[in-house]
Amino acid sequence: MTNFFNRIVQAAKLDAHLYEEVKKNPDFLQQSMLVVILVSIASGIGMGAGRMLGGIVAALFGWFLWSYVTYFIGTKLLAEEKTDANFEQLLRAVGFAWSPGLLLILGIFPFLRGLLFLVTQIWAFAAMVVAVRQVLSYQSTGRSVMVCLFGWILYIIVMGLFAVGTT
Repeated sequence: MTNFFNRIVQAAKLDAHLYEEVKKNPDFLQQSMLVVILVSIASGIGMGAGRMLGGIVAALFGWFLWSYVTYFIGTKLLAEEKTDANFEQLLRAVGFAWSPGLLLILGIFPFLRGLLFLVTQIWAFAAMVVAVRQVLSYQSTGRSVMVCLFGWILYIIVMGLFAVGTT
């Protein structure tokens, strides 16, 4: 379990070597999924989400969706010559990139909620950029930013439509 928590810290530190390790090791899929679940629980506790189970299901769906959209954009539309990855590799890395969201549990202090949300979103996006750059073997961080940004916009649109459809 210590290695798992060390990986979470490395992911949050934007450690490119961690994302390379996650890319190469299929055994990390469950750990990646656990990070997403733990972030969802932390968010539910800290940000006052009323429906914990629904939040976990939405987080897992969002993780899968953002990973797939990013994978499609990164490997089909904006691939570089050396881009060589499969969907599961990116899925694992994206799960670990969510690790800064664990800080959302500190939202139990209401005066921190807005700032925490902003900081963790920016931090997780930066982790996602590193994860995508490493997994897709990009030479350019700028390309990774573009892929993540396009993926994030589509993710927000779909999740927004999902939220509207469930209310």
